[in-house]
Amino acid sequence: MALTSLIALIDDIATVLDDVAALTKVAGKKTAGVLGDDLALNAQQVAGVNADRELPVVWAVAKGSLRNKAMLVPGAMAISALAHQLIVPVLMVGGAYLCFEGAEKLWHALMHRKAHDAPEPAPLADCGPAAVAASDAADREKAKIAGAIRTDLVLSAEIIAITLGTVAEATFSVQIAVLVGVSLVMTAGVYGLVAGIVKLDDAGLYLLQRPQPGARGNLLRWIGRLLLRAAPWLMHSLSVAGTAAMFLVGGGILMHGIPGGEAWIERVAAAAGGVGVALPWLLHGVLGVGCGAVLVAATAALRRVRNSP
Repeated sequence: MALTSLIALIDDIATVLDDVAALTKVAGKKTAGVLGDDLALNAQQVAGVNADRELPVVWAVAKGSLRNKAMLVPGAMAISALAHQLIVPVLMVGGAYLCFEGAEKLWHALMHRKAHDAPEPAPLADCGPAAVAASDAADREKAKIAGAIRTDLVLSAEIIAITLGTVAEATFSVQIAVLVGVSLVMTAGVYGLVAGIVKLDDAGLYLLQRPQPGARGNLLRWIGRLLLRAAPWLMHSLSVAGTAAMFLVGGGILMHGIPGGEAWIERVAAAAGGVGVALPWLLHGVLGVGCGAVLVAATAALRRVRNSP
């Protein structure tokens, strides 16, 4: 009797694990595009960090990402069970924030030259130049980490919402298992790749300086030189892709939340023929840029009103 019960329990566990694996695979396919954007955005966030602080920054953001998901998974389950209609508005707020972040980055990039030409503030009297520089670097690092964690919160919320929609018909235990599994795999995969990307130049330098004679040594040194030359271009490309991803993901979230918005895009894309494949991305980007520009302008106006005497 005990053996029969044990076999039945093992069979039930195997069935649940099989369902979890199948649904996790489906959810992974559906969230692949957002994961690519997440990778580009997070690689962008660590650009400009000192070489010896790159991995600590990635690790700090990864821990923040895990904290985000630890809040989002039970929160998503609760909202889905108690107030399913709130999921779309919450996601739209997050999408609007991504658009705002992207527009703010573009605005800062356009104004960078003016800021660069402005005179630097004098250092504090009781601090030497080295102490001031170290303090500034630490503040910039904290700001980068905080910004990356905020961005990760929005992207993680979208991924969890997509995953929750995939497992909506499954049992509660399967839903929890799939959400937790996708969250852990996503975090490990994204931040593992980010860590590898930011250390490409170090890998190239290691291969270039490695004493290896013969043809194999020449090949390794050639690969090292290639990595050293490619790393800055890759980081710059990811920085551009990360900013574009903010508009594409944010605009896509907003378009999904507009009643009839996606249906209209599908009709326009079908009427456009061959070029219609890229049309949804273009329209999402246009909506994202427009929303971000409005939010940046509104924020600037509020700051002026608040600072006015």
